[in-house]
Amino acid sequence: MNRYDLVIRGGTVATAADTFPSDVGIRDGKITALGQGLDEGQDEIDASGKLVLPGGIDSHCHIEQMSASGLLCADDFYTGSVSAAFGGTTTIIPFAAQHRGQSLREVVEAYHGCAGPKAVVDYAFHLIISDPTAQILGQELPALIEDGYTSFKVYMTYDLLKLDDYQMLDVLSLARREGAMTMVHAENHDMIRWLTDRLLDGGHRAPKYHAVSHARVAESEATSRAIDLARLVDVPMLIVHVSGAEAATAIRRAQDLGLRIYGETCPQYLFLTAADLDRDGMEGAKFCCSPPPRDAANQEQVWRGLVNGTFQVFSSDHAPYRFDETGKLAAGPDASFKKIANGVPGLELRLPLLFSEGVGRGRIDLNRFVALASTNAARLYGLYPRKGTIGIGSDADLAIWDPEREVTVTWDALHDNVGYTPYEGRRIEGWPVTVLSRGRRVVDGGALHVERGSGEFLRCERPEAARPLGRRVPEMDPATNFGAAL
Repeated sequence: MNRYDLVIRGGTVATAADTFPSDVGIRDGKITALGQGLDEGQDEIDASGKLVLPGGIDSHCHIEQMSASGLLCADDFYTGSVSAAFGGTTTIIPFAAQHRGQSLREVVEAYHGCAGPKAVVDYAFHLIISDPTAQILGQELPALIEDGYTSFKVYMTYDLLKLDDYQMLDVLSLARREGAMTMVHAENHDMIRWLTDRLLDGGHRAPKYHAVSHARVAESEATSRAIDLARLVDVPMLIVHVSGAEAATAIRRAQDLGLRIYGETCPQYLFLTAADLDRDGMEGAKFCCSPPPRDAANQEQVWRGLVNGTFQVFSSDHAPYRFDETGKLAAGPDASFKKIANGVPGLELRLPLLFSEGVGRGRIDLNRFVALASTNAARLYGLYPRKGTIGIGSDADLAIWDPEREVTVTWDALHDNVGYTPYEGRRIEGWPVTVLSRGRRVVDGGALHVERGSGEFLRCERPEAARPLGRRVPEMDPATNFGAAL
């Protein structure tokens, strides 16, 4: 009887901490041995000349999600998870999104009904909190956290999603008490609304004005305010999809003060610019997302944040809307920028883009790539060490990369249901050629090898970064404008 179900032989293994030549022995979906010259397996993969990396974790993607305005994402859990797998991602964490008036528990149950029959890789759920009623905060959300939904997102903008500062403090206080991680979309709603009204009053309707209306200062002000709210309550927070220098500086300043503030950025802020929104006709609508891409100088600042540790997570923020009346152009073929569905696809290309331009160009090393692609997300969201690393006892979620494979991006070679890619024509060097989930060959030889519904739901533990520190928030003294809280 073979000791291993599968041996990956002759590759170079990399984790967030180490890089070393090693075989990988797998049994019952787990990694059971690391070392050279392992015994023969029932099945073997020759990884000579290739890199063996932890499967990616995309911890910010929108799949089979209904927007607040009633638009459904182009990707369901089948096309979304297949696309993820072909890009080297073996765990996805999309959002069970509450809209106002909805029960969180019912939203989660309905989302399981979407995911269970379709996903081909493993998945967990974040929650979106848009209606923090007494029932939600007092009963439903604490119970869901206990059940393994230990992270949730709140918005500081969008009419139908945004929370005011008082509501934010209520949510943050609960997160502190329950040991959950809060993700924040940080943009100043009234700044955006004011700019939008004046642009439209002046007849400025084209997609390029989306970037003008979502000014950098709107992002940096809201980021700083969100950090101060977290500081008041003494709770960790992750600022998501950071687009440029000002918001990154606010996060770095908080980190330097010792606050538990984490940052996330996305491919669109490294590889797209506001000029892409200024393409002919409505073509610019394909690039509208919030916050919008900025300029080359801000791209360099985002790269700097990836290098110096300001950003712990690199996610796709995959928000897939087709370029037709079901998605981007739902409000008409010549809709104003305010009515264009927000979001860009990127689930499949997230890791190849970062590998090619990060590792390949010497901006980041391989270990930082692994940390950004997988390990840090596993730690922040309570999945480590089951996911996010190559270690004895960890799930055998692995991506075998050919660092020299060259690919020119075309949408028809991808596996999502969006119909276009904003990265069309880009040349990428380095690509995952074999992808395993719990020891199963999900992708190999350019083909899918698993059935829909074979992915498993992951119950997330309370992340170490969000666990209460055991100290009480000090009493606040009105005579000092509540300054005694700090």
